[in-house]
Amino acid sequence: MQVQRVLLNSRPGTNGTPVPDNFRVEEMTLARDLKDGEVLVRTRYLSVDPYMRCRMNEDTGADYLDPWKLSECVDGGGVGLVESSRYTACAEGDVVTSFTWPWQTHAVMAGSSLQKVDTQLVDGHISYFLGAFGITGLTALLGVREKGKVTKGANQTMVVSSAAGACGSIAGQIGRLDGCARVVGICGSDEKCKALVEDLSFSAAINYHEGDLPARLKESCPDGIDVYFDNVGGAISDTVISQMNTNSHVILCGQISQYNMDVPYPPPLSDETQENLRSKNITRERFMVLGYMNKADAALFELSRWVKSAQLKVLETVVNGIENMGVAFCSMMKGGNIGKQIIKILD
Repeated sequence: MQVQRVLLNSRPGTNGTPVPDNFRVEEMTLARDLKDGEVLVRTRYLSVDPYMRCRMNEDTGADYLDPWKLSECVDGGGVGLVESSRYTACAEGDVVTSFTWPWQTHAVMAGSSLQKVDTQLVDGHISYFLGAFGITGLTALLGVREKGKVTKGANQTMVVSSAAGACGSIAGQIGRLDGCARVVGICGSDEKCKALVEDLSFSAAINYHEGDLPARLKESCPDGIDVYFDNVGGAISDTVISQMNTNSHVILCGQISQYNMDVPYPPPLSDETQENLRSKNITRERFMVLGYMNKADAALFELSRWVKSAQLKVLETVVNGIENMGVAFCSMMKGGNIGKQIIKILD
């Protein structure tokens, strides 16, 4: 069969901003014949995520991430349907997902790399397995639970950076559900601020492009900050940490403002920020959700219960067509998405 796939065409450079031309789409012929243990899948949705920027470099800077290879098909989170199978755990019609799904319209994959999913968990919204019911949702829930130290009735204030993104939009809602008295989101547009407050029930939202961020943050967090879900790093995080209370907690989830720079991960902090952490006894620990996968099933059940009861809302930005993968990726890296950036693969 003829399929389309996306290759890494060029690298943006260690300190470069990615552009759509870093990717190219080509057609290829895919043999439908399967070997034992293989599965033919039809791709329905693909994910683009900030961590992928590291995979565009020759050295990802993380021992758990392999770089994408030039002129080879790239991969990431995906979900689709089994069309034929020679793997006992997968049958025709099953909905399956993988962290290493090729950016192809159809693919032959090792059955052992696929996870069968229950569509009832998401009321048929199978794209949610790439966001709220995938690594993104697990990172939000387990990050808040394991590192945030949220206590009901303690009148805590949580701040979330990149709050309208895939992970931040979920994390802020979980902070509220778990008992934070105030949840304040920082994002990059008035449209995103409106979505956070009106759709996701954040207490307040701040557009960091407008006005005096330290003053606006102080106004929104009059009792200081107890929990900070950090997705961005850089100057925004320095500002938040400067207003954190004694014995507060930073959940170090991502550092998207630094991903186009040649710096180690996590990036180094300024002397002032390091002193704030030390003098106020603020914990700041890197959070890796893969270290907590023994808690994933219970977490997914809880996320499903919240979504089905409308206590937690899922936002997505959907782009159609595999030919737009590069455009969608670059838009996401610049904050063009509200919620999870998803690419729908058309029939």
